[in-house]
Amino acid sequence: MSMEDPFFVVKGEVQKAVNTAQGLFQRWTELLQDPSIATREEIDWTTNELRNNLRSIEWDLEDLDETISIVEANPRKFNLDATELGIRKAFITSTRQVVREMKDQMSNSSVQALAERKNRQALLGESTSQSWRSGSDKYSRLDREQQLANSHFIEEQQAQQQLIVEQQDEQLELVSGSIGVLKNMSQRIGGELEEQAVISPSAHLQGVKCQVFTSPEAELHTSLSDQDLA
Repeated sequence: MSMEDPFFVVKGEVQKAVNTAQGLFQRWTELLQDPSIATREEIDWTTNELRNNLRSIEWDLEDLDETISIVEANPRKFNLDATELGIRKAFITSTRQVVREMKDQMSNSSVQALAERKNRQALLGESTSQSWRSGSDKYSRLDREQQLANSHFIEEQQAQQQLIVEQQDEQLELVSGSIGVLKNMSQRIGGELEEQAVISPSAHLQGVKCQVFTSPEAELHTSLSDQDLA
């Protein structure tokens, strides 16, 4: 298949964009957990850049969907079989799922509340280390408890994201296996059809021979022979 295929050009761009988005998402998560490591400007920039990146990926996936629809409408023109179309659809589905999971995490109400609180802390110049060193009074204890709760929340979110990625990998393996089975079945059916095409002339000759042996002249000869014996 030609590497000039527009699908592969857009696919390469999408893969790069996804890698960039995942890096931004990781940084965004770190900033939520510890805003003291960055300024308010970096938090805002990372959030906006991540959202714009995810939106751009969604647009590219829509373009890929359109290319598949065009190919399905006239498969002979583009010389693409069902196996290749299945692989392309699987890529779009898995990539769209990755984008959806990151967007869901960003739109989660608990995460948004945490992000707003961290933004306020960064704006006021507060830091985690200052909170931990603020003393042993009740306000300090409340701050530590809140920070621990935030840390646990982030850890749970990261664990959930890892589980989702593993499930997506398993789904892709299942899709690849199914496509392989379909491809093998297609090849086997094609081989059987070729064998039948070779066998058919021999079967036809055999039928002709049978007709010769059962022709009227042969039957008359057999009848006369029987009368002579009688």
